[in-house]
Amino acid sequence: MIRTAWQRVRDALASLTSRLVVTTVLLVLLVSVLIGTATTFAVRSYLTDQLDQDVHDAARRYAFEVTGGPAGVAPDAGTRIRIAGDGPPGTLNAIWTSAGEASGQVGTQRSTGEISTKALPQKTLTALGNLRTNEAATIDVPGVGSYRVEVVALSESVSIAAGLPTSDVDAAVANVIWWEVLLALLAVTAAGGAALIVVRRQLRPLREVAATAHSVSELPLESGHIDITERVPDHLTDARTEVGQVGAALNTLLAHVETSLAARHRSEQQVRQFVADASHELRSPLATIAGYTELARRRPDDTAGARTALDKVEEESDRMTALVEDLLLLARLDAGRPLEQAPVDLTRLLLEAVSDARVVAPDHRWRLDVPDDAVDAPYEVTGDELRLHQVVTNLLSNARRYTPAGTTVTVTVRRDGFAVHDDGPGFPPGLVEHAFERFARGDAARTRTGEVGVGLGLALVQAIVTAHGGSVRLSSSPGDTTLDVRLPG
Repeated sequence: MIRTAWQRVRDALASLTSRLVVTTVLLVLLVSVLIGTATTFAVRSYLTDQLDQDVHDAARRYAFEVTGGPAGVAPDAGTRIRIAGDGPPGTLNAIWTSAGEASGQVGTQRSTGEISTKALPQKTLTALGNLRTNEAATIDVPGVGSYRVEVVALSESVSIAAGLPTSDVDAAVANVIWWEVLLALLAVTAAGGAALIVVRRQLRPLREVAATAHSVSELPLESGHIDITERVPDHLTDARTEVGQVGAALNTLLAHVETSLAARHRSEQQVRQFVADASHELRSPLATIAGYTELARRRPDDTAGARTALDKVEEESDRMTALVEDLLLLARLDAGRPLEQAPVDLTRLLLEAVSDARVVAPDHRWRLDVPDDAVDAPYEVTGDELRLHQVVTNLLSNARRYTPAGTTVTVTVRRDGFAVHDDGPGFPPGLVEHAFERFARGDAARTRTGEVGVGLGLALVQAIVTAHGGSVRLSSSPGDTTLDVRLPG
């Protein structure tokens, strides 16, 4: 039962509005209690001080009645100890001697209005005899109530006491407490209502931000192109306010999600296009192999035709093998497979690649620009020598294939990489931005032989260089084409 009640309280305080309202009410209640307590003590202290003054005056008057003179004048030895006559209702008078003679009375007022006196019990007289003189103190009179009394010594052997009831002070303090409780309840009720209105109004922008988040959560984000147009309104993105900071952060998050989903969609499209292009490239050699195999089967006695068919099958198989190896290398690089990390003499690597290019394409002018200091201290980079050789070979093959005879190809060595420059016709304007994409190919009419590759050369270059922590950049215009490769030293 207690657990159920506690669970209900927790559920009721689950919302921020409830917690803020309850916190405000508790603070107002705490302040009201503190103010009420301080006020009660102040009123009681003030009224008690006034009562003590009245008791002091009553003691002086009683001393005058007993002695027949001013207070402090001892009565004659033959003076008879007596009690003063009827005083105001509720007054207390007492007198005692060192010899043990003591008497006292307290006046009370009946319901009929008559004043009657009542003798003080011995217990009260004994308590009065133990009080310090000339100081007000509080005692309880059995059957009558609480009194504030003061003891005055008339002589070494005679003392008196006079007192007034504390009922008026108690009643005034009780009245103050009652009003404090009433005002505290009113203050708590008013604070609760005002806090509920103010908090709900102040949290309204936060609910609008939550509504934006809910509307985004209902969008289908599983696949396809995602366009998240929902945003928190501008008036709720003020960074000077807490709600504005939340709204601005949500807008930033939505923009990031939209960008990420768009990138994912582009990646999916690229994968689909990649698979389609790879299938297309593999379909041609497979069709050629199937055709020549069928031809050889139909002409089993044609030895020359069978030899030609086998040569063609071998040629297309080599083409397929190279394509599959390139695709496999790209897949491994995309998966983050680590490459070999070893010192590579970049100068020697480029020198061998340019020498091979001179043999393969003697109708081009091949130049290697090596700084003078590379002779004494070879330029070295850290990486996979085989893959870096593939990068250089692809770039030189690209320059050889897409430039006419007589083109000058210059390879410049630097400590942070190299550059391949040619003065050929350059890349088609529409291909420059997509040159490093997979299966991006130029027009066959722009090649020397009318044949183009499968479009993986520059894609492999970028993938290998990126895997080495470097970068490659292309700039091309008619007569001035440069592929700049930067590698970590």
